[in-house]
Amino acid sequence: MNEQARTKIKVPPARPVRRARIAGTGAFVPDRVLTNADLEKMVDTTDQWILDRTGIRERRIAGPDEPTSVLAARAAQRALDDAGLTADTVDMIIVATITPDMGFPNTACFVQDAIGAKNAVCYDLEAACSGFLYSLEVAKQFVATGMYDTILVIGAEKISAITDWKDRSLCVLFGDAAGAAVVRPCDDADGLGLIHSVLRSDGSLADLLKLPGGGSRFPATEETLRQNLHTMKMDGREVFKHAVTCMISAARQVLEETGVGVEDLSLIIPHQANMRIIKAIGDRLGGEPSQYFVNLERYGNTSAASVIVALDEAVRSGRLKQGDLVLLVAFGGGFVWGASLLEWSKA
Repeated sequence: MNEQARTKIKVPPARPVRRARIAGTGAFVPDRVLTNADLEKMVDTTDQWILDRTGIRERRIAGPDEPTSVLAARAAQRALDDAGLTADTVDMIIVATITPDMGFPNTACFVQDAIGAKNAVCYDLEAACSGFLYSLEVAKQFVATGMYDTILVIGAEKISAITDWKDRSLCVLFGDAAGAAVVRPCDDADGLGLIHSVLRSDGSLADLLKLPGGGSRFPATEETLRQNLHTMKMDGREVFKHAVTCMISAARQVLEETGVGVEDLSLIIPHQANMRIIKAIGDRLGGEPSQYFVNLERYGNTSAASVIVALDEAVRSGRLKQGDLVLLVAFGGGFVWGASLLEWSKA
């Protein structure tokens, strides 16, 4: 570039860094309830077997007319209502999902159209069960730079669409749901908001939890359908081991880097994957059982929706008040995992 051309360029001035907070939350689950008793009629299992190994009693299943975007849009509207905002104020929509409506357009664009957020920039983020935490940190950075003021962060999944309903080890674990958070700037009066996150990945372990078919590596063919490659595959024992180790590591790092002790936390919301995983985290991280929020028994593992649905329920049930410290922890296929610390500061 010559000097004459360079002098014509107008570089916007740097904006001061801002803190961000969650200004509203919302969640949506489908009406249909699939109980363990229902699963007894579908595969060789029992209610007691499922309950003992997972802690799950029932899960929600979306209908044929409820793709991921429909669940996401309903959660998003509830979050906007909770924040006292209208859709036309939204600058960006991020949908964390592994079950998009289509390969493209992205699911966030369908949500934009459904709720009327005509001014929003839209895209999806795929980080499996950690997708909401990854998306929350991305939103925090956009708010911090001053580029956007109002960001909808949505975790939404129709896991039933990629579940092998003949695999008794997997079909008992998952359910469909969506949760959303409105991320906005905050000042001293609002508290610290989104304080700190640790995000990690290890692609060398990708083979342990995956959806092989449907992408460019294994596009849909008669052969991939015969091999049942379009449903989830998981090495449960190995995933369990890594999930506990990784979530504990991320949680401890966040607490160490912020100088916060487990005893300072009002609430710990772990990914709702399996009660044995949650118990193992509690045993190793510490804290009282009352500090851990669990809704797993009613929804199962809802992947990217898991943490935000639990956070919304915690808020609406009165478990959080202004100034409470909350730790969010998640783990998913990739492997991808992370932890986020926030001060609850919704007015």
